[in-house]
Amino acid sequence: MIDYNQIPSPCYVIEEDLLRRNLALIKRVKELAAVNIILAFKAFALWKVFPIIREYIPFSTASSKFEARLALEEMGSPAHTYSPAYTEADFPEILRCSSHITFNSLSQFARFYPMVKADGGRVSCGLRINPEYSDVETDLYNPCAPGSRMGVVRDLLGDKLPEGIDGLHFHTLCESSSYDLEKTLAVVEERFGTFLPQIKWLNMGGGHLMTRQGYDVDHLIRLLNDFHAKYPNLELIMEPGSAFGWQTGFLLASVVDVVENHGIQTAIMDASFTCHMPDCLEMPYKPRIRFATDPVEGKPTYRIGGNSCLSGDYMGDWSFDKPLQVGDRLIFEDMLHYTTVKTTMFNGIPHPALAMLTSDGQLQLLREFVYEDYKNRMD
Repeated sequence: MIDYNQIPSPCYVIEEDLLRRNLALIKRVKELAAVNIILAFKAFALWKVFPIIREYIPFSTASSKFEARLALEEMGSPAHTYSPAYTEADFPEILRCSSHITFNSLSQFARFYPMVKADGGRVSCGLRINPEYSDVETDLYNPCAPGSRMGVVRDLLGDKLPEGIDGLHFHTLCESSSYDLEKTLAVVEERFGTFLPQIKWLNMGGGHLMTRQGYDVDHLIRLLNDFHAKYPNLELIMEPGSAFGWQTGFLLASVVDVVENHGIQTAIMDASFTCHMPDCLEMPYKPRIRFATDPVEGKPTYRIGGNSCLSGDYMGDWSFDKPLQVGDRLIFEDMLHYTTVKTTMFNGIPHPALAMLTSDGQLQLLREFVYEDYKNRMD
């Protein structure tokens, strides 16, 4: 049994058993559906646990030269890389570190494909398409919103893809179901079906939250197998990120003060929503706090405030069984995906430590952050 008082505060803690549970499910889908499922670093890039991930999934997807290098050096395999735009300065490194490169536009492909050919054709090239359909309701996360810069719409393509394009890539989902994917595939077939016999692979992007409770995994497997039977020439690729880190750990923080303003009590913690849990404010969504509930009349109820100077660095409200005191620990559930990859040191606020609760119940401290980490970002 872990002693939570021994965990440094604040700290992200990943639980090995929960990570392995997700990985086992992902591997099951990969094998039963004959699909290549790869880890998207944009949601989860905690590279010190990559040795565990490699036991189940050997490949990853990158969106920048740093992520591509991380794939090569720490996952031990070249990346499937996509970026909205490549530059002459970055592309040689991306080319070195990648096995697949997807281009966001026809102009980007025309600009950089000569470098791919000059490299000997080692890298397989793809084109991101925009089916102009998505079930994602939050515009910030909807890559198919009107006027989106993501991908090539059907009107811009003729009857044949440019020479050198081996695959197509679409990304329309966000924490979505297999039924959302089914609807998207129908639109992709309707609008881009003429190209599917011409290519070698189809990348279905991310947003497949197959590790969420209630996700119909069997339906996903049937859907992928049926689609592959229709297009046996295609290697099918999926690149979820959240599904890997979903409900695999928590962010622990401590109460450092309790302030009151016209009857509203705010417990200020030594962590920050804007710095350490940005999706809570961007999505927005209210995270779960262990041993807390939505407001209950008569119970001690608090807003939770971050320790940055941003006025909006707070969320509320939660009720607790007893009043919060300075030093009390708060455990924010499910804080391993889209957190460590998006954190900032705004205000010079220290980054939470990184730790792993191993399968044998030990707390393994992976990294603590110090002043030089903040200072050297601007060195």
